[in-house]
Amino acid sequence: MNAETVRERATTLPREPGVYQFRADGTTLYVGKAVNLRSRVRSYADPRSGRIRRMVERASEIEIAVTDTETQALLLEANLIKRHQPRYNVRLKDDKSYPMVQLTAHDAPRIEVTRDPDEAATVYGPFTDRSRVDTVVKALRETYGLRGCSDHKYTGRERPCLDYEMGLCSAPCTREISLERYREDVSRAERFFEGETGVLAEPLHREMEAAASSQQFERAANLRDRLEAAEAFHGEGGEAIQSVGGERAVDVLGASLEGERATVARLRAERGKLVERDRHTLTAPARGEETLPSVLAAFLVQYYAERRLPDAILLPEGHGDEEVAAWLASEGVAVRIPGVGREAKLVELALKNARSSVGRRDECGALADALGLESARRIEGFDVSHAHGTAAVGSNVVFVEGAAETADYRRKRLTDQNDDYDNMCALLEWRARRALEGRDDRPDPDLVLIDGGAGQLEAARGALETVGWDVPAIALAKADERVVTPEREFRWPRDSPQLHLLQRVRDESHRFAVQYHQTVRDEVSTALDAVPGVGPETRKRLLGRFGSVENVREASLEELQSVSGVGEQTARTIKARL
Repeated sequence: MNAETVRERATTLPREPGVYQFRADGTTLYVGKAVNLRSRVRSYADPRSGRIRRMVERASEIEIAVTDTETQALLLEANLIKRHQPRYNVRLKDDKSYPMVQLTAHDAPRIEVTRDPDEAATVYGPFTDRSRVDTVVKALRETYGLRGCSDHKYTGRERPCLDYEMGLCSAPCTREISLERYREDVSRAERFFEGETGVLAEPLHREMEAAASSQQFERAANLRDRLEAAEAFHGEGGEAIQSVGGERAVDVLGASLEGERATVARLRAERGKLVERDRHTLTAPARGEETLPSVLAAFLVQYYAERRLPDAILLPEGHGDEEVAAWLASEGVAVRIPGVGREAKLVELALKNARSSVGRRDECGALADALGLESARRIEGFDVSHAHGTAAVGSNVVFVEGAAETADYRRKRLTDQNDDYDNMCALLEWRARRALEGRDDRPDPDLVLIDGGAGQLEAARGALETVGWDVPAIALAKADERVVTPEREFRWPRDSPQLHLLQRVRDESHRFAVQYHQTVRDEVSTALDAVPGVGPETRKRLLGRFGSVENVREASLEELQSVSGVGEQTARTIKARL
């Protein structure tokens, strides 16, 4: 569409508020709002930037929608951008990079870190520091014995699982603790997340001092780290939050722009208390042509169009959009740009949260560029684990924008066989069939990563081709960190961002597979429980030494006696019973 065509189309438009769309072949390229549709559309005959010029040249038609008021035009623009995701607009996307902690609504509640909490669960968060959340949840489990197992593992048990033996759970499943006492421990965890730091910090401090006194210095150091995490858990931004003016609800925004992607971090305070933290990504259409004010303006409308507005919004700088300003003023929202004082500290915290995501996006872009892919935003990692062919399992982990998306993790029990290639083939075929048959509600990945070398990759690609699931697949060999693709191999520098991303996905798929393998192995190793003289600690040492009950059965008397706590008589009893 050239300049003359734009002018001719503009002369037919009304001088009223509304929304316009530039379209091509049925696709919306750009959505805009206007107080005067005729005047605004005419301005596109002389585009303000190279990006807009390219958009106008691609467009073949202009659609309009007239509204009664300017505010209606503002909100309709936001809805149309969300619906069509036009290429040339700044577009708000959902970002699940922040975890939450949930206590489920069971008789014996489970505690876990999640990004997709159950509807009936008691949920705390979201939180900004995943590692700190993990540390605190593990400390709560060790201190109060809260279960973290799935419903499948919890239901119908006759004996406590390995978590009980390791001191991570008080085993309400077999009533080693009464449900009444267990719920009292759950209430202590709830008090911690509600702000009572001492509920966890005090027992950790006592245990740390006891470990130091008994010269268990490694454990004392570990407890010290947990204590620091617990004491800092409620402190992030707390001082600044307490000073926010007299408004009931205040949102604080910080924005960071990096190339074609922007991040807006939002902090929410209600009655002086921090109650929410989240972060959102926006896709900007071209490098160097968007500014932070335009990103803030796009976020304000697209985010709050479907949400209740706060009493006040604190910004790091002005958004520069008169129509957005008029809309917020008409809704009674105070907008402030604090320069000094405690409100300024709070804005700086939001900015820090927004800037913390920039590296992740660089990794995804660098990986896509290095492999010649359109996108590497969503990566699925796969690995298999077994013990000489027994308790074979597979893992399927998901990373989005460089962050683990644990709600999308899956695992698969495989047919026992001592063949990594066949196991990998079975795992990928299972994932592919579920995707093509509509039995997997997750979106297809941009990239599949296999833990292994050329052999594992060939097995995986064979499975994908057999089923007909068209997704790119590569492998990462652990020995020399060599990236294997169907066409060639890469040896990227150790400090390259794309390699760091693949390493995280590979390591997480391996960890998740090994964890599930250990769970399965624990469930099938109950034959040792019936051996006289073999208690929980001895059983754990035997399995740790030999790996499986089958290997214990094949061990010699001398090998059995090499395990701490197993004497000659116990070794003979084990041989006789197994």
